[in-house]
Amino acid sequence: MTATRTVRIGSSHGLHARPAKLFAQAAKDSGLAVTIAKDSGKPVNAASILGVISLAIEYGDYVTLTADGDGAEGVLDTLTELLTTDHDQDAAG
Repeated sequence: MTATRTVRIGSSHGLHARPAKLFAQAAKDSGLAVTIAKDSGKPVNAASILGVISLAIEYGDYVTLTADGDGAEGVLDTLTELLTTDHDQDAAG
C-alpha cells in the first residue's frame, strides 16, 4: 500500500539540522520506504538527513510525503506530526 500526504512545515526556522534529524530518524525507524519532496521537486529518501537538509525546506513550505508498505498511513501520521510541530519553539521554551 502506498500513501501520500502534503504537509505544511511548522518549525519557525524550517527543517534545519535538529528537526531534520528527528524526521529522518523517524522515517528510518518506520522500516518503510519513505520519500519527501519540496513543492513539485524530485523526491529524496526521507531517512537520509543529508537528503532532507539538501531540500532547504523553510517554515511554511509544502512538502509531499510518500510511504510504501504495510502501515503507511500510520507512518505518515507520525511524520506529519513531526513536520507540523515547531521544534524551534520547543527548544526556546
